[in-house]
Amino acid sequence: MSLFGALRLPREILFGSGQRRALGAVAAKAGRRALVCTDERFAATSSFAEMMDDLRASGLEVSIYDRVLPDVPSDTVGTCVDAARAFAPDLVIGIGGGSCLDMAKCAALLLSHGGVLSDYYGEFKVPGPVLPVIAVPTTAGTGSEVTPVAVISDPVRTLKVGISSPHLIATAAICDPDLTMTCPAGLTAIAGADALTHAIEAFTAVRRDGDAALSQKHVFIGKSALTDHFALMAIFLLGQSLETAVRDGGNAAARADVMLAAMAAGCAFGTAGTGAAHAIQYPVGAITHTAHGLGVACILPYVMTYNRAACLSEMAEVGTALGVAGRDTEMLAQGAIDKVAGVFGAIGIAPTLAALGLAENRLDWTAEQALGIDRLIKNNPRPFDLPGMKRLVRAAYDGDMASAAA
Repeated sequence: MSLFGALRLPREILFGSGQRRALGAVAAKAGRRALVCTDERFAATSSFAEMMDDLRASGLEVSIYDRVLPDVPSDTVGTCVDAARAFAPDLVIGIGGGSCLDMAKCAALLLSHGGVLSDYYGEFKVPGPVLPVIAVPTTAGTGSEVTPVAVISDPVRTLKVGISSPHLIATAAICDPDLTMTCPAGLTAIAGADALTHAIEAFTAVRRDGDAALSQKHVFIGKSALTDHFALMAIFLLGQSLETAVRDGGNAAARADVMLAAMAAGCAFGTAGTGAAHAIQYPVGAITHTAHGLGVACILPYVMTYNRAACLSEMAEVGTALGVAGRDTEMLAQGAIDKVAGVFGAIGIAPTLAALGLAENRLDWTAEQALGIDRLIKNNPRPFDLPGMKRLVRAAYDGDMASAAA
């Protein structure tokens, strides 16, 4: 197979301590009237006030929507947009966790093209460019600052839904690890575990031929030489620093590693896509109302076990990136699974679907729903049928790693 690479990224990415102070200058290049989307907690911080002062000092008028909720209920996007129309923003800035960034993307979409969010569910439904979006994450996990995806909660549907389009990629991402220093240990763990899941699923995704039409017909196109680079960077950094960042939130070096890893993982999966761990989490999350990062991380070691034989060399590279010693491919691959499970156990990730609160009588429904999420399942390196998915979900419920390989 010939060498192939593909990436879709923001026009500008800034990373490092203090980079939030570039917000005014970056925003001034994109517009003059900024709608800022954040949540009540961050809106009350001195860091937020400083950034708003910077925007105004750079000549921008600012309208603040500070009522972003977790998982972005779809009706709240309409509320935000209706309130912003009279202000007539020409750019949107998301500051906060993944939900704040996704709100900014969705607001930019509706302000640009009208309609309702359900008009755009799925892939390539956004008809053209949206208002410029600047993403300033304050957590290290979702990677939304660099991805083409916005995930929302639709009360009409059981599962969370996604809008996937290259037009949703932020114009600029400003990633300042200082903004994560006050993140509590539990949130640091869940967000970091989410990032590690993104990176591993992107690196072990199916590899497709580099047909010129591939990237023009699909948002997620599988692994490539370019996405692999970012995925391995993320895996290495998280293996090195995630436990430290959870245990010692004041460790600036660990915080920087984890935030850089989350961004790199977003660079990888924003083009490569994710796989079965994410597909299973969508129905699990809908039933258990557990955090997305917690769910995908709980499932990941079982999915890695299921996929191991189909991507043995990639799994061995994951092991090497995580610091597993040795040269034997089989041992490195198994070491990768053991290392991931060990890290997740150390930071408090639930080890089974039962521990997440999934009811046993919903296992078959979970498997059926997961199998139906084609944009993720088609990306998994080992194919699924319904019996295979049911076995995997049962194994993750029981904590039976051996059965996950069947």
